[in-house]
Amino acid sequence: MVGLLGSLVQLKKVGLLDCILYLSGVSGSTWCMASLYKEPDWSTKLDTVKDKIIKRLSGPEVSWGDAYAKLKKYHKKDNFSLTDVWAVMVVTEYVKEIDEQKLTDQWDQLSKDPFPIYTAIDKQCKQKKDGDPWFEISPHEAGYSLTGAFVETSSFCSQFDNGSKKKEQPEMDMLYLQALCGSALADKDEIFKSFWERIKEFFQHLIPIKEMNTLERKSEDPKAPPEEMYYQVLMDLVDMTVSVLNGEDTSELDQSIRKSLNELGEGKCQLNFADKEAAKLNMKQYTEDIYLFLSICTCMAKWIWGRNYNFLHKMRDEAVPAALLESETRDYEDAGLLLNSPYFSVLREERNIDLIISLDYSDGDPFMTVRETAEMCKKLNIPFPEVNIPCEDVKKPKDFYVFEGQNAPTVIHIPLFNVVNSGDDVETWRKKYATFHHAYKAEMITDLMEFAGKNISNNREKLLEQIRVVVGRKGHN
Repeated sequence: MVGLLGSLVQLKKVGLLDCILYLSGVSGSTWCMASLYKEPDWSTKLDTVKDKIIKRLSGPEVSWGDAYAKLKKYHKKDNFSLTDVWAVMVVTEYVKEIDEQKLTDQWDQLSKDPFPIYTAIDKQCKQKKDGDPWFEISPHEAGYSLTGAFVETSSFCSQFDNGSKKKEQPEMDMLYLQALCGSALADKDEIFKSFWERIKEFFQHLIPIKEMNTLERKSEDPKAPPEEMYYQVLMDLVDMTVSVLNGEDTSELDQSIRKSLNELGEGKCQLNFADKEAAKLNMKQYTEDIYLFLSICTCMAKWIWGRNYNFLHKMRDEAVPAALLESETRDYEDAGLLLNSPYFSVLREERNIDLIISLDYSDGDPFMTVRETAEMCKKLNIPFPEVNIPCEDVKKPKDFYVFEGQNAPTVIHIPLFNVVNSGDDVETWRKKYATFHHAYKAEMITDLMEFAGKNISNNREKLLEQIRVVVGRKGHN
């Protein structure tokens, strides 16, 4: 997110930003894009927009209450998944806002800005290696980049049957889109554990039984158990449910629940429903809260991310892979889990791209994305230049690479940290700004933007030279 912002600011300063036709992002880069495109014609006032973004990123986090209210709205959809939970519990922690704008709201705001393309992948296609995994979302359409099967973005979440809309669903907002595109997960077991702890903490802040004011225990009973015990039984029951579904030993949880229930039974707890209307309202709210909590448990147990209706369901079209036509729903996730760069969205044949500037912010090998893209394109018969990288450059990359091929787009590849802007400290900087680092402080944001910016300012003439070459080639053709 921060790296892309720094690169774009510098492209503006050196007079090259208005050369860009498309801006396509994966994972955290889409968070930067979402922030930029909130502002109509952001590319003409980028310094002001940048300052607003940095101020927000350095500011206070979204409150527990606002996040929970948003989660309950998401829960009303037909297809609730961990992406909704990730949006309100994780994405908001980093971007420091709940952005409820719609992508189609930007339809008429793009006269001077590059056209935005947000990318994700189809989880089932990735796992089964069948069909077209590359999925893109723009203000106009959402769909499969290589297959060419699309639906209007405003209808992407709605239910379809043989190409006809069967049931309307709300258009996704920008917070959900950022979660859909930016949900890259590390090791599943580790993220499961940490994410689960965060979910429980979230609910402990918001629906502890002690705050159910209408369910008052009679305080004259000194043996009455504390309200927290009721909540702990609930937590243990949910943990047990998840453990059973995952085939894990539940004996300790079973003992804990039995012990708590025995203590609760001895406490002879009594409830007072004097204000019946208030009690009814509060019980309804509490029931909704528990239902939401159990829905999250189900998603955790089945590991459901990015579930939405399949707009291709039951269509009859030989041009579309059969795998995309069968299921009523599809699951979508961060494209970085397959390829951490959005090449395939811009390689659509009808876009006829001449030059790709690849700004690589990946952890680890800074050439993995461009190398794997070349290999995938070769298998798919998509024009792409050959990529040959000297072995010594992997640990000590330069700041500018050009890959060219006959009847293929020119690819400029720029690793974020390199021997030019980082000297001998490339690995040190990579570790400092690792992908799963917590939210950055203001000075970290400033430093990282400067690193990304140097990659543009130091190579302005080289960028101009490549632009002139492809423009000349296009004019000659």
